[in-house]
Amino acid sequence: MSLFNKMALAALATTIPMGSTFAADLITVPTSTPAEMPVYEEPGFDWSGFYAGVYGGAQNGNTSGTQYGLGVQAGVNAQFDFYLLGAEVAVHGLSGGSVGETTYGQILGRAGLVVSDDVLVYAAGGYGIDLGPPDEQDVLLGGGVELAVTDSITVEAQYLHGFPLDGGTNAKDQFTVGANFHF
Repeated sequence: MSLFNKMALAALATTIPMGSTFAADLITVPTSTPAEMPVYEEPGFDWSGFYAGVYGGAQNGNTSGTQYGLGVQAGVNAQFDFYLLGAEVAVHGLSGGSVGETTYGQILGRAGLVVSDDVLVYAAGGYGIDLGPPDEQDVLLGGGVELAVTDSITVEAQYLHGFPLDGGTNAKDQFTVGANFHF
């Protein structure tokens, strides 16, 4: 074997173990303290994109009383650095109270702040309509908090107040808790 081949084989034999050792090590930057700061941090939850979910909640109206129900929602978000804009459509069935069973639909716009990698705080506003008796329409205002629990699943809690349109007297308070799957 030639001298060149022996040198190449020796160099290859010494770099293979080092390559596998260095691959697992964090890349760090020295600081003025004994601790080192990592250069790479795992990215946080990506709030941008489409989502769909289910929720349960309670709705209390001045004349309709307290009703409980389950619903489904779908929406889209766009995250710009640490703030978020989005839109959501939801429908839920309600039972109880003085009006019995009914269905309530809503269209919401959302604007929020990503306060940490996994937490979103937002304000919401939109339009709500009672799809059964009584025939009511509302302007909805409120907000909520959403927490990412995995790479694609979040849980949220939301409060909305419904201001009746057309001179109605059935102002509503709505509180929901649910889970969303982000695509």
